[in-house]
Amino acid sequence: MYLFWKKKQLGNKPVAQSIAESELSIESLKKSLVQMDDAEFVEIDISDIRKIHLVYIRTLIDQEKLNESIIKPLTNCSNPSTSIQDCIVNSSIIPITIFIEAKKQLFSGSILLFDSSTNLWLAVPLKNSIGRAIETSETETILFGAKDSFSEQVEQNITLIRRRLPIHELKAEKFTVGSMSETSVVLMYIEGLTNPDFVSIVKEKISEINFDLFFDSSQVAAFLEEHQNSIFPQFQQTDRPDIVAYSLGLGKITLLVDNTPFALVAPITFFHLFQSPEDYINRWVVASFLRILRYVSFILSVTLIPFYVALTTHHYQMIPTQTLLVLVDSRSKLPFTPFWEALIMLIFIEIIKEASLRMPTKTGQTLGVIGGIVIGQAAVEAGFASKVLIVMVGISTIASFLIPNYLMTKANSLMQLMLLVFSSLLGIIGIALGITAILAHLNSLSSIKQPYFSPVSPFFRKDWIDLFIRGPLVKMLERPEHLKPLKQKRYKSRR
Repeated sequence: MYLFWKKKQLGNKPVAQSIAESELSIESLKKSLVQMDDAEFVEIDISDIRKIHLVYIRTLIDQEKLNESIIKPLTNCSNPSTSIQDCIVNSSIIPITIFIEAKKQLFSGSILLFDSSTNLWLAVPLKNSIGRAIETSETETILFGAKDSFSEQVEQNITLIRRRLPIHELKAEKFTVGSMSETSVVLMYIEGLTNPDFVSIVKEKISEINFDLFFDSSQVAAFLEEHQNSIFPQFQQTDRPDIVAYSLGLGKITLLVDNTPFALVAPITFFHLFQSPEDYINRWVVASFLRILRYVSFILSVTLIPFYVALTTHHYQMIPTQTLLVLVDSRSKLPFTPFWEALIMLIFIEIIKEASLRMPTKTGQTLGVIGGIVIGQAAVEAGFASKVLIVMVGISTIASFLIPNYLMTKANSLMQLMLLVFSSLLGIIGIALGITAILAHLNSLSSIKQPYFSPVSPFFRKDWIDLFIRGPLVKMLERPEHLKPLKQKRYKSRR
């Protein structure tokens, strides 16, 4: 019976003062850093009456800089009248007065110094700049154009952008998200060009974030998106600094997240996901042809298999006689209906895609060969799939790879499966209803409160020069109207 009774409270007991509210001292720091093997407490005797205490996290600082700019100068600073600031070879010295600020500086890669003679606390940033070199983008590869890409260091990413946009109007405002990870997020925009509403909307959304851990830009985007249940991304993720610089020049905003190489660009539209950096490098006729090819490939990858199922299930009388004989011969010994045959093959293709991404690079290509040729051929010979469907699945899969944006590729697979179900139930009418539902959904989306399907809906006639085609650069003298830039013209007015 006593297990179900609440224990009687014995009155309010005084709560011990938390470590975070303690006064700044060596003892309080030792209590907060207990059971931390990489925490270091070093004492340097400068003179008989003066001692300098160093507190730092060994794994977060640069050991060479510590010896060169802190320890050696302090050991040579024997004059008791000389302040610590004059002894240290470092221009960034931050006075510390409270414990919370000291702990924040400590875990951001700074060294805390305490002068026992003056009771003065200082923080010297010596962050260990561990990171990889600037490499070629593996997710957005191009033949011509810049070969550099972002890294996991946000400062280095800002440098890559500023090299392309060396203007004082390019602003970079820093925020911190994540109560535990304390991840740095940098908002970049061009003052006097970017619509201030975009900046205020993003700032407001960042201030409302209440979560503990952020390790990737997509996690930040999840808290900034207005339609979280949609399969379409409302922020463009890219690791190419040239794409970010070009987007900033159009009047967009960019978010750089520390410890991830992918930046967030907004506002975007559905059509931005089909644009490639090579569109602005190739001749405009060639670029227009390639862009139209991407749209055609997208439509093919989404509708080809559903049309096959619709025709073979509900509308076989629409198939020419010669083609119908080939289909009958190909499907005469199959145990599955067209729907289940197509569904099994599409799921199998998705398994191969995911497996090839998770496998090591050298074995990933072997997996593709085995899955695409050996197992595909075996499925035909075993009577589980028709030869016609195998050809269509191959065309549909290759066509889906023409979409430059990886997130859009995943949305493409889900749309294909949805239309497949509709086509098996209602035939071509089901496909038409499914496409109508997709278009209605796209028209209802927004990216930082800007229409996702513009410049088609709402209609902006001038923006069509860089929509389905890429017009000549000499004719693209104005920025897109749907971005509402403060400076519409892309050229400097002559006197």
